[in-house]
Amino acid sequence: MLIKKFRRSVGIAIGLSALLASSAYAMDPQLAKAVAQGKQMYLHDTFGGNGRVCNSCHLGGGREPGRLPDGTRIPSLTNAAAIFPRISRRNGHLITLPDQVAHCIGGALQGNPPDYGSAQLNALVAYVTSLAQGKPIDMGGKPR
Repeated sequence: MLIKKFRRSVGIAIGLSALLASSAYAMDPQLAKAVAQGKQMYLHDTFGGNGRVCNSCHLGGGREPGRLPDGTRIPSLTNAAAIFPRISRRNGHLITLPDQVAHCIGGALQGNPPDYGSAQLNALVAYVTSLAQGKPIDMGGKPR
């Protein structure tokens, strides 16, 4: 089950980043709709948490560096899709982009993350992936 979830998450992230990496790619209307839905959630959804939204920490729609609620500086999300999956420095576990998105919602936003594989989580991942358009794949690379 865990391996199946991982494979699906990695497949979605790699597939989306490969599709969006080419500036010549004309985005499929269904994918464009998911990206737009994810952007709206990113900018406006508190996920039932502390009133913050993704854009409260990752500024400029994720295109600018920001700060966590405790003041810790965090990078933009412009290459996030290009550097996942990666290994957690804290516990050595493999982390996928959907894992990281869910972690941020449950942590900094103190909200309820969408279920894995749900249209909502997939839309958020699609939006974050769209920010990496044109960035080279660098699994395990540094956030920028």
